[in-house]
Formats: sequence, structure tokens, C-alpha cells
Amino acid sequence: MLLFENTLWVVLLAIILDAIIGDPNWLWSRLPHPVTLIGKLISYMDHNYNKAEYQRSARKTNGILTLVLLISSTGFAGLALQYLLDFLPFGGILVALIGMTLIAQKSLYQHVARVRDALRNCGLTEARKQVSMIVGRNPEYLDEAGVSRAAIESCSENFSDGVVAPIFWFVILGLPGLFIYKAVNTADSMIGHKNEAYEDFGWASARFDDLINLPASRLSGLLIVLAALVSGRAYKTALSTILREAKNHRSPNAGWPEAAMAGALGIALAGPRQYAEYRVEDPFMNAEGRKIADADDIDGALKLMAISSALLALLITAILVI
Repeated sequence: MLLFENTLWVVLLAIILDAIIGDPNWLWSRLPHPVTLIGKLISYMDHNYNKAEYQRSARKTNGILTLVLLISSTGFAGLALQYLLDFLPFGGILVALIGMTLIAQKSLYQHVARVRDALRNCGLTEARKQVSMIVGRNPEYLDEAGVSRAAIESCSENFSDGVVAPIFWFVILGLPGLFIYKAVNTADSMIGHKNEAYEDFGWASARFDDLINLPASRLSGLLIVLAALVSGRAYKTALSTILREAKNHRSPNAGWPEAAMAGALGIALAGPRQYAEYRVEDPFMNAEGRKIADADDIDGALKLMAISSALLALLITAILVI
């Protein structure tokens, strides 16, 4: 955190390590991933305190208490760990290694790239299978263009949630901020659904996740605009799409990176979508763009994400130098 003099160096090292190493299967096949441990706590609270026979008010209260438990436990764990490691000769490197596990640059790139490669080499059936790993919508309703747009939307939104936001809170509050962010974001993905089972129990986690993602989502959109400028893509359209249409997205945050990506690539994103349990009739972002997207567009999104990540690292470096 900014209370620690070397925090920015540690965060920069974590970014570099994640870009190189990512999430090695050999490690997480032997040890539980930190997010897995967080998920087990959330599942325990869900199973024991979100029972169907409880009144809605009780489930909402239990959901608030679950959020408080997540924030306090992960925040304390992060603070204790950072405090202890700060006394070790190479404690900063260890903090960076821990932080690396909660940043998703390489893993996000690899997951989205599998969809691109499946479209190019294996066909629509395999591409649907791969895209189902990273999106919640029903892949059986998706044609090639639908699979491509879904992959690009996931790339955009998860660049904010999985890369920029963890780094942002790592910079601001060190390991406590990073741990708390990942706990809340994991809770949102597990119980923050707008359905009968979770609309009350998951209400607090979903709202708090929206709140703590506000700064990172705006930064993510601007980074994609800058990446479009650097790579010779339509950066003016990316910026104008953000200003005009980001507010129309059903999420207060996802609209920023998605609008930027849609404008930069010249395609229409979002719009009507079929999820497993429901259908949404959202407006398109950059509606005047192409509705037909393909593997080359996914590749373009991946390149913009990679450049955006590099620009974020350069921004941190510039702050260090100044």
C-alpha cells in the first residue's frame, strides 16, 4: 500500500511476473488457489444462511453479514501477511508473487485466445465449448459472430475486473486491498445474480462490487482508447462510444471497456443476449458498427488488451520515476 515505500515497485513486479508466468497448472494442481479458498467460504455462507425457508429480509441481512465477514477476514489476512513479509530481506518479492496470483493478464489472454483458435482451426462446436468457459450466456444460441462478440465482451469486461481493478486496489491498499477486492469480486460472480435464489442474499455483494469497480472500469476504458491510438485503430470512435453509450449498459462499469473496445474494433457489442436462465434485450454499443465479428476481431481485442496492460505498467513506471 502507499504506506509502504516500495509498493509501486512490488506491484510492477507482480504485473511482470503475471505476464510471464500466469497461473501455472503445476502449482495450482498441488495447492489451493487463493480464490478457491475465498469461494469455499462464500459457498459455506450460501449453504447455511441462504435457505429458501428464510424470509427475504433475513436473507438480505445474512448477505450483508457475509460481505462484512469477507471484507474483514481477507483484509486482516492481507494486512498481517504484508506486515510480516515487510520485515523479510526479500519480502517485497514474496508480496509480488502473492499479488501475481490474483492478477489475470495471462490467464485471461489464454482463455480468450482459445476461442479465437477454435474458430480458426476446429469449427463452431469447439468454439462454443471454449466460449462457455468465460461467459454466462447459452452458447447453443451463438453463431460464429455471436461467439466472437461474446469472447470480445468477456475480454473487455474481464480486463477491467481481472486486471486493472486488482492492480488499482493493490496500488492503493497493498495486499489488504487486493485480497478484499478479489473476495468481493468472487462473491459477486457466485452470489450476485438477479434471480430468486440470490436477489436478496447477494444484493450487498453485487452493489459493493459495482462500487469498488467504478474507478478501474473508467481507467480500463481510457487505456483501451490509448491502446487504439498506439496501434493505429479508431481511437476517436472508441472515445466517442464511451462518452455516448457507456451509460446505456446494464452494468455501471462494464459499459466503459466494452464501449471502448467496440469503437476501436468497429463492431457492435452487447445487444440482445440469451443467458442460461433469461434473455436480455440491451441496446448495442456502437450500434453503427459491424454486427458480424470473427476470429480476427477476437485477435484485435487481444492485441488491444495486451497493449493496454503494457500501458498500465508504463503508467506505474512513470509514477515511480517521477
